[in-house]
Amino acid sequence: MKTETINKKSIGQIVTDDFRAAAIFKNAGIDFCCGGNKSLELACSEKNVNIETISHEIIELEKSSPGSNLDFKNWSLDFLADYIMNTHHKYVLKTLPELVFYTQKIAEVHGENHIELKEVAALFSEINRELLQHLKKEEEVLFPAIKEVMKGNNPEAKSIIQFEIARMNDEHEFAGGAIDKINELTKGYIVPSDGCSTYHVAFKMLDEFEDDLHTHVHLENNILFPKALTL
Repeated sequence: MKTETINKKSIGQIVTDDFRAAAIFKNAGIDFCCGGNKSLELACSEKNVNIETISHEIIELEKSSPGSNLDFKNWSLDFLADYIMNTHHKYVLKTLPELVFYTQKIAEVHGENHIELKEVAALFSEINRELLQHLKKEEEVLFPAIKEVMKGNNPEAKSIIQFEIARMNDEHEFAGGAIDKINELTKGYIVPSDGCSTYHVAFKMLDEFEDDLHTHVHLENNILFPKALTL
């Protein structure tokens, strides 16, 4: 693909076409999930990133073999919804209580010397509350509606899909913005010299949680939701 074409392409579509590009955007600090509708050109400009470097890396990906890269964009919607539940929802439900505990613990122990930890704990508490409700709505309302339309073109289920996806997008924006703020407060999850073992565990888990959330939201915002709206 020509550089000019890539520069005008949305970053969400670039990752949809080849998920390996997600690592390129992560390293550059570019949001490919909630900000997936932005062109590569705009995203690089906003982050003050050299677009020629990013474009070159993406072109080099296209030249290489995709290997075991999962082809999410060609999966059926019911299969993709089940994959999201069994992979990302399970991870989130397991990890949320652990991270609530760890973020509150390090805020209590180290908050006097590192006041940003109190905001980190407060933000993650909000993420916990919002995501628990969010996942429940997806599993009990949105995903069943998608499967219902696939089976019988149910008009009521179509209305549910339109309403729920509008709400889900807003909730994704909140969760993505909150985890980005945590990343900023912790300077990319860098543990200070006086950090204890719990501090290290908390930041490692936050980093992993952010990666999972970005993938999770990308699969919904850039693949599942747009396709569901065309059913």
